[in-house]
Amino acid sequence: MKLDILNTENKKEDLQISESTFGKAFNETLVHQAVVTYLAGSRQGSHKQKTRSEVRGGGRKPYAQKGTGRARAGTIRSPIWRGGGVAFAATPRDYSKKINKKMYRAAISSIFSELHRNERLVAIEQPKFETPKTKEMSAFLKQFNLGKVLIILDEMDTNLYLSARNIPHVEVVTVKEINPVILLRSEKVAVTPAAFKLIEAWV
Repeated sequence: MKLDILNTENKKEDLQISESTFGKAFNETLVHQAVVTYLAGSRQGSHKQKTRSEVRGGGRKPYAQKGTGRARAGTIRSPIWRGGGVAFAATPRDYSKKINKKMYRAAISSIFSELHRNERLVAIEQPKFETPKTKEMSAFLKQFNLGKVLIILDEMDTNLYLSARNIPHVEVVTVKEINPVILLRSEKVAVTPAAFKLIEAWV
């Protein structure tokens, strides 16, 4: 499989990519499982409410059992009292789900293959900036009609990252930061040749 490398000098260069990585059939079930697992793992799970045993006070009976004409009450911290505990209180929990590494890598490969089939996967020559220049980065993206784009690098380039940071719908990540959600939500995914090699070695 070949991809044309987009570069500023308009040189005709081809990049050979692995068919076993970027030519798989789309496995919707596996991709869904990978997305759910990733999103579940992103949840903090730090919600906390107090039960009637954790709310302060309420140690004595508020009034006599009989003779007052009111309903029986044993504590002012009952869930039906204002200021009382919560009946089914939320407690901190771990929402993370398990997915095998082999399945996760297969899901990533399936997503990349689908991006390639839909012509949303492109190869680019990594632009070099001596200093952060948003204007130059914007011109680079406009030259190749890359509006909403995810740029994947082998190593983080600070100047490139800072140049793209203020451009809407443009993200710059390394291969280590790839996840199924960020790939699926991107209109186009631009990958450098060096990053392609790392992805093939990983997946």
